[in-house]
Amino acid sequence: MASQPPVQEPTTRRRQFLGRLSLPERTFITDALRTETVGGVLLLLASVVALIWANVWPAAYQSVLDYTIGPSTPLHLDLSLDAWAKDGLLTIFFFVAGIELKREFVAGELRSPSAAVLPVIAAVCGVALPAIVFAVANAGPGGHPNGWAIPTATDIAFALGVLAVVGSHLPSALRAFLLTLAVVDDLIAILIIAIFYSSGIKFWALGLAFAGLVLFWFLHRRGVHGWYLFVPLAFVIWALMHESGVHATVAGVAMGLLLRCHREGDEKSSPGEHIEHLVRPISAGIAVPVFALFAAGVTISGPALREVFTQAAPLGIVLGLLVGKTVGIFGGTRLAARFTRAELNPQLKWADMFAVSVLAGIGFTVSLLISELAFPDDPALADRAKAAVLVGSLLCALIATVLLKLRNRHYRELCEEEDRDLDGDGIPDVYQLDDPAWQARTAGQQGRPDQPQQGTRPADEGPHRPH
Repeated sequence: MASQPPVQEPTTRRRQFLGRLSLPERTFITDALRTETVGGVLLLLASVVALIWANVWPAAYQSVLDYTIGPSTPLHLDLSLDAWAKDGLLTIFFFVAGIELKREFVAGELRSPSAAVLPVIAAVCGVALPAIVFAVANAGPGGHPNGWAIPTATDIAFALGVLAVVGSHLPSALRAFLLTLAVVDDLIAILIIAIFYSSGIKFWALGLAFAGLVLFWFLHRRGVHGWYLFVPLAFVIWALMHESGVHATVAGVAMGLLLRCHREGDEKSSPGEHIEHLVRPISAGIAVPVFALFAAGVTISGPALREVFTQAAPLGIVLGLLVGKTVGIFGGTRLAARFTRAELNPQLKWADMFAVSVLAGIGFTVSLLISELAFPDDPALADRAKAAVLVGSLLCALIATVLLKLRNRHYRELCEEEDRDLDGDGIPDVYQLDDPAWQARTAGQQGRPDQPQQGTRPADEGPHRPH
């Protein structure tokens, strides 16, 4: 009697990493990053203006920073323009970050544990390793360990601004990974600021701020509308948070997290989506560039640049951004992919992931903020830390540009395939290859996109983002 062939166990399909996005997800990424890219270019311009202003007319620059405006109330709102930019304008930035976090958890990549594991591990490693690098550099005499959090942040707007300036075509999957990474990075930065850089807590003000947040949530959940009601309430919550000793930007994050970011009934967009659509241009186009104008003005000279590479604190920042961020993000992603058996999109290489990891070493907005929070009693050291942030971010931008340019032709081909729309219906053809109606409409036309490679996620799979 012939022996039966062994029964083969069914193989589990390996999840693809950096695969093609679903159509709603791709649409959302494109819309969100378009605004951030414009904001990133404005951020670069504001930083250049700040550097020129601070080095050519230093007295005028400092006098503008120190100019005090605001009511002298029990909440101490008579603040310098520098403080208004740091504590006020950045609250708008963190408000948008809070909405992004909420949406990621309810409708984005972070909704699915299997999809979230890689960007979350990458972000955690990308925060932990720079902090370790800084701590090692500042472990000896003369070190300043309090600045450990400065090189931990990724600035998505600055990174996209660099991509826009150098003209690099980055496929949407890599852009989506960079955005998700930055969102998780922002969450960690918020927790760091709230836990490690808050002091002298006034519980009466904190309690009233919490009550204001409860009222904010209640009115929002009851369907109450009207900016004339929510904007004054938001300002009161911010002022109370500022007075409490907890950094005022935490109020922005908290309000963003309280917004509903899932659709109900026949809604075309959730309240969180609608508000983010209105506020994101203000954040990217006004709040962050103006903050950069007031924060990036540091003295650039031969001795100052020498100190960046010879003193422990600034050197730790440069190494943290350039080495810590790159190795942390790339190494964490590679190890996570190996142990979760995730398969890299065959259209990309791990060298592409390494280039994105270098790009993520650009830490600007939050890093500049933490530089001031870490050394409040030593303005000279804070300025050296800011200079180190600028130098480290510039080095990451230059190296990432070179690495991405080496693959730019391949990226351009991928982007053209993603965007090709032969029948002009507004839907990229890669999402309609199996549709008989599309095949009939495009029969005989040249330049039909290739069939998606095996393992590429079709349009109807994966987490769907609202758009």
